[in-house]
Amino acid sequence: MTGQDRWEEARRNMVELQIASRGVHDERVLSAMRSVPRHLFVPPSYRDAAYNDCPLPIGRGQTISQPYIVAVMTELLQLMPGDRVLEIGGGSGYQAAILGTLARKVISIERIPDVAEMAKENLSGAGITNVTIVIGDGTLGHPAKAPYDAILITAAAPDVPPPLIDQMAEGGRLVAPVGSRDLQELVRCTKKEGTVTREYFGGVVFVPLLGEYGWQV
Repeated sequence: MTGQDRWEEARRNMVELQIASRGVHDERVLSAMRSVPRHLFVPPSYRDAAYNDCPLPIGRGQTISQPYIVAVMTELLQLMPGDRVLEIGGGSGYQAAILGTLARKVISIERIPDVAEMAKENLSGAGITNVTIVIGDGTLGHPAKAPYDAILITAAAPDVPPPLIDQMAEGGRLVAPVGSRDLQELVRCTKKEGTVTREYFGGVVFVPLLGEYGWQV
């Protein structure tokens, strides 16, 4: 088996055993998870564990999320091919790569400059060209390109930052882990006729979202 075949088999197994079997059924999401080379988004020392059912460290106290959680949060966004997406917490770029495979344009905000640079390099290496990495406070969003059809927060927020609600398009969806520093619940906000409704999808654990409307250091 060639190296490429090995990684493709690992992705197929990841999707079948960790994701589809646990209730993620959106075929576009499953196809994206099969196609994006996750091993390119983890440090070389963790590459052999890239398709395991767990989060992995990427440096600077940050992690790449468990594949199942990536798939669940992506499915909850209900992305369409023409969507414009804002991601808060770029990390190594993997979640942004999945989003970019499913949507027209992704802006991903990362607070830590060297992590942002890593994400840019990883996305380039994976051939993802429709993701823009921005360095800044993700809790403020990116009003210059608003509104967004979908917003994804990939770190634990005490509540959904008000600027992000303001930057949702009509009919837009926002998915975030909301709660304490130690335990959160996945929340999906949907904006219709200026009113935001919330749905809840179970407990998760993420690193804290730092910023003006997040946790303080």
